[in-house]
Amino acid sequence: MSIIALVLLLAAVVLLAVAEWPRISKRAGLQARARARRRSHLRVVETPDDDSDEFARAVERDLANLPTFDPRAKRD
Repeated sequence: MSIIALVLLLAAVVLLAVAEWPRISKRAGLQARARARRRSHLRVVETPDDDSDEFARAVERDLANLPTFDPRAKRD
């Protein structure tokens, strides 16, 4: 077997591996491990309920202050 044939065979194997990588990684469980590593440093932050009530009141106040547009109203 010549050097050129070996290089072409190796290139074909590499191309096939690159094309099938999503399927290979899913079967090997690599995506789940990578996701677990990325999420390992994350933590849930709990907020007191009074902050959420204050936020809800602020949102309601801001929504009440928004200008409204009635397309059926007559223009002056």
